[in-house]
Amino acid sequence: MFKEYDVIVVGAGHAGCEAAAAAANMGSSVLLVTMNMHTIAQMSCNPAMGGVAKGQIVREIDALGGQSGIISDKTMIQFRMLNRSKGPAMWSPRCQSDRMLFAQEWRDTLEKIPNVDFWQEMIEGLIIKDNRVVGVRTGMGLEVKAKAVVLTNGTFLNGKIHIGEKNFGGGRTGEKAAYGITEQLISLGFESGRMKTGTPPRIDGRSLNWELMEEQKGDENPEKFSYTDTPKLTKQRSCYVTYTNEKVHEVLRKGFDKSPMFSGRIKGLGPRYCPSVEDKINRFADKDHHQIFVEPEGWNTVEMYINGFSTSLPEEIQYEALTKIKGFEKVRMFRPGYAIEYDFFPPTQLKLTLETHLIENLYFAGQINGTTGYEEAACQGLMAGINAHNKVHEKEEFILKRNEAYIGVLIDDLINKGTDEPYRMFTSRAEFRTLLRQDNADIRLTQKGYDLGLASVERLDRMKYKQTSAEDIVKEIKTRKIAPDVANSYLEGIGSSGLREKSTFYSILKRPEIEINNIRMLDKEMTEYLSRFDDEIIEQAVIKVKYESYIEKELLMAEKMSRLEDLRINPDFDYEKLLSISIEARQKLKKIKPQTLGQASRISGVSPADISVIMIHLGR
Repeated sequence: MFKEYDVIVVGAGHAGCEAAAAAANMGSSVLLVTMNMHTIAQMSCNPAMGGVAKGQIVREIDALGGQSGIISDKTMIQFRMLNRSKGPAMWSPRCQSDRMLFAQEWRDTLEKIPNVDFWQEMIEGLIIKDNRVVGVRTGMGLEVKAKAVVLTNGTFLNGKIHIGEKNFGGGRTGEKAAYGITEQLISLGFESGRMKTGTPPRIDGRSLNWELMEEQKGDENPEKFSYTDTPKLTKQRSCYVTYTNEKVHEVLRKGFDKSPMFSGRIKGLGPRYCPSVEDKINRFADKDHHQIFVEPEGWNTVEMYINGFSTSLPEEIQYEALTKIKGFEKVRMFRPGYAIEYDFFPPTQLKLTLETHLIENLYFAGQINGTTGYEEAACQGLMAGINAHNKVHEKEEFILKRNEAYIGVLIDDLINKGTDEPYRMFTSRAEFRTLLRQDNADIRLTQKGYDLGLASVERLDRMKYKQTSAEDIVKEIKTRKIAPDVANSYLEGIGSSGLREKSTFYSILKRPEIEINNIRMLDKEMTEYLSRFDDEIIEQAVIKVKYESYIEKELLMAEKMSRLEDLRINPDFDYEKLLSISIEARQKLKKIKPQTLGQASRISGVSPADISVIMIHLGR
């Protein structure tokens, strides 16, 4: 029935889909195995992509030649650029998605890739020979051979769903859990742990009083994620904002004695930055209200996602509490919220390629590594798919550094620091965030994607045109001057100081209060010149001018850091002989097996003094 595949991907969530698409588009034969063909790329939680730091990740996936940005653009119902009031390092694209269209578009995309085959069944175990994975074994006892396997099991490994005092096996509502893989991996020497996440109730939008809530519209001029010619939004659906109150909190507290979280029935750690509503009112008892976002699930559905109301309290408590929210007085519930516990494997057991240390050609991506979020999962899937393909075709491993991409920050954090709670990306995790902006992901990564054979030549040409055009604009702004008698009346009229001598537009644009539209108002010839370029290119040039000193400072820092990254460490290096470094450092270095001195320096518990000792032993 089956040929031997180059790569088998287990699980068809966001990580699995990106892994399968990447490996197949690079030329590998791929089998994508899922327990349910109808839930490929299911948005298990909120119907949205992007957000703070997550939007940067989606753009990076797109720049490398991945699919998440394209599919988000084709299926979004609203777009907002978050943090526009802050500097460009903080700008983060986010969209509301049509849940059903998103999954359908992903399936259509995968089915159009000739190298991807599908199989619907649970995978019960791996076939291992001489510490190398050579295939998978299905629940029906079928064996499928492969040169590499990528596990993207999401919340399905021994998944357990909790609603109040009830609990039952499941990987997602209405879907059974996956058994067998955890037990086998533990028998092979892997460490595992338990995590938990949750989701809010879904409700009937026809039962809500929209007039009592605040409307949250999308951006007036919506942008998009992909650097390709994906469609731009011409109409949008609004979200709405309302709030909990003391009456809501009173009702929720009534259910605390039946809460699986407070009673101790849930052992796994939940996401710190996306707590359940009961956790919020317990931890922040001084707050009399919490924000609730009412988000539509698609263009043509009345189903609403209640962002900010994740809960695992009994159904009757959930319902009663909802009726006390402003605008929800006559609410009808489609299904209750729930919590889910699942197995994960601490990511310190992986290489930077996401291949496991213990079993060759076995890769982990997504929530199996302790992350939370579609975007975090998707970028890991992309990287695991790339590296699995490269390994079986005897090509170089592909690793992104911390100064090259948020994807590099995420994987570096996971491998070197590990995580004992669901890991979520934030801009604050990136020390080079001025370099890692959402607007320049293509300039940072498209050449790499093209060299891999993943990004097309059209993408590369588009990126090069954008880059050279932005540089041309900067040159023009630096050379073109304006006289005080021409500029001063306008500048003083907008609250900016007048010029004392003939000055370049570059020096004027450097002023915090001056925007590119002010430059257009000052000079008709400049307006005419700028009209030749898209807004995206002009924005790139403006950022280069305004944030030049910050960018240069981070580039210098990155250069210093990269010197350590260039110092390779033999994987068989014997840390036990380094008696002058701490026991903790020896233990962690032996476990993580850093590939470079830079990676070693970021391991928790390894001090600068320890790094100096290693440098001496490396002959540096």
